[in-house]
Amino acid sequence: MRNARSVARVHAIVTSESGQMGWQEVPDPTPGPGEVLIRVSTAGVNRADLLQAAGKYPPPPGASKILGLEVSGIVTANGSDVAESLLGQQVCALLSGGGYAELVAVPATQVLPVPATVSVSDAAALPEVACTVWSNLALGAGLRAGEVLLVHGGASGIGTHAIQVARRLGATVAVTAGSAEKLQLCADLGAEVLICYRDDDFVTRVQHATAGRGADVILDIMGASYLDRNLTALAPDGRLVIIGMQGGVRAELNIGALIGKRLSVLGTALRSRPVDGPHGKAAIVAAVLDSVWPMIDGGAVRPVIGARFPIEEAAAAHRALADGTAFGKILLEVAEG
Repeated sequence: MRNARSVARVHAIVTSESGQMGWQEVPDPTPGPGEVLIRVSTAGVNRADLLQAAGKYPPPPGASKILGLEVSGIVTANGSDVAESLLGQQVCALLSGGGYAELVAVPATQVLPVPATVSVSDAAALPEVACTVWSNLALGAGLRAGEVLLVHGGASGIGTHAIQVARRLGATVAVTAGSAEKLQLCADLGAEVLICYRDDDFVTRVQHATAGRGADVILDIMGASYLDRNLTALAPDGRLVIIGMQGGVRAELNIGALIGKRLSVLGTALRSRPVDGPHGKAAIVAAVLDSVWPMIDGGAVRPVIGARFPIEEAAAAHRALADGTAFGKILLEVAEG
């Protein structure tokens, strides 16, 4: 087992202005006050990484320019104001950037212990999806038992986690996905209404499944292209939570539908939140540890991993996510030196 001091040269994925990615030497990160240094075992791949690599999603002010929003590994050093008990612990962490690397510094309040039922390498599949799903469905939309949740992209990393958490909360889950194989995966995780978006109209299917009432909550990754139909698919007092813009950024909003059914539209992002504050990353991580980690430790929720790549092959991992061939999470593995 190596530690931070035994890494002669630290490497990370460096992205050129043209979007080319290479495994190159970078300056050693050092933990500042309130931070820890993690020797990375595995990094998770997210669509935000694809956008940043393409020059369309710059990191927040002060964040590392290196890609990567979640990792797992071992704490090897700590800054001031951080308990030394974290040293040597297996952890996973939510980042604002810097995860595609051998070492990364992160606020200690964004670090989570590796769940008892999950390996340290698999734990990198959890921080981003767990924090996104819990902050949006439980804290934002207030999803509760007996309600109907529609998840667009049910076989994605966020979707597979959302299905499991929503079922644990007592909700009925409907999903959209692009193939029979992906819909079967969603069904195996607990989804009950399975909609192939290539063949079926999700509005019609959801209304039929709910006797015309509609979904109470919709978790949407598409944005503009689905806005009008999402409002139609919602039940009275329904909540639309938009977390992605794969279908564009501009659409006409039907205010009449919004008012007539007393609907709410929430647009949220996780990466740009501050560390501290009532809606900051630290508060979300603490809520996830308190509410979601027991679900994982109890076996009710598990990471769904569709593909693994050596971190040097990050470009291939990005292509796999972009073309939709993989389901669940895609992980990048860092070889031990």
